[in-house]
Amino acid sequence: MIIIFALWLPFGALAQSGTVTVFAAASLRGALDEVATDYAANVALSFGGSGTMARQVAAGAPADVIILANPVWMGWLQDKRLIDGTAAVDLLSNSLVLIAPAASTATPDPDNLLAELDGARLAMGQRDAVPAGIYAREWLQSTGQWDALVRHLAETDNVRAALALVARGETPLGIVYRTDALAEDQVRVVYAVPEELHSPITYPAAALTDSGQAFLAYLQTPEAMLVFAKHGFGQITR
Repeated sequence: MIIIFALWLPFGALAQSGTVTVFAAASLRGALDEVATDYAANVALSFGGSGTMARQVAAGAPADVIILANPVWMGWLQDKRLIDGTAAVDLLSNSLVLIAPAASTATPDPDNLLAELDGARLAMGQRDAVPAGIYAREWLQSTGQWDALVRHLAETDNVRAALALVARGETPLGIVYRTDALAEDQVRVVYAVPEELHSPITYPAAALTDSGQAFLAYLQTPEAMLVFAKHGFGQITR
C-alpha cells in the first residue's frame, strides 16, 4: 500500500509502524508511486521541492529514504552530518525541455525566448532552490538570455507547479524535466535543451534507516528501473 502525505502534516503523522517513509523530489511523482506499489512493505511518499525535503529532514522529519533532484541539497545534508558522506547513490538521470500548452502552435527560437513571451512570463522552478530552476538558469545563462528574462519569470516552489502553469495556459512557455512533460498531456515539448548547456541532472538518494536501506536497494533493481524508464528517467551506469 502507498500512502501519500501532504507537506503540512506534522512529522508524527509520518511515523507508522512497518511503513517506509520516503521524502522525494516532486518530479518523481507518478514514477515513484508506481515503483512503490510492488514493494513488500507499506510505503509513505511525501513529495515536494528538493530544498523543502532536505530542510524537513534537517528539522527532524522521520524519513527512511530521501531522494532529491540535485546533488547540492544532498551535499547540504552531508555537510550537516545528517547523512554519511558515502551513503548517497546517484539513482536516476533526467533532461530539461522547453514546453508550451498543447493547443499552442508556437515554435519559439530557443535562443530568443523573450520575443515569444511578448510580455508574458516563463514558468520555471525557483532559480536558487528548486533543482529544475537551477538547471534552467544555467541554460539561460549559457545562451546569454538570463539578464533579459529574469524580470519575466514565473518562479515556483517545485517543478510540477511550473508544469501546471503551462498546462493551464497561464504562461505560454515553461522549463521542466522531460519526465514532467511526458506526464502531462496538456503540454507539448517545443525544444529539448542540450545537456552540455547545464550541469548533469542526477537524482541522489540516501537511506537514513535500515528499512530505508532495503527500500533503496529495491529501487535499484532491474524491475524498478524498468518502471522509471517507462516514465522517462535515465539509468546511471555504475
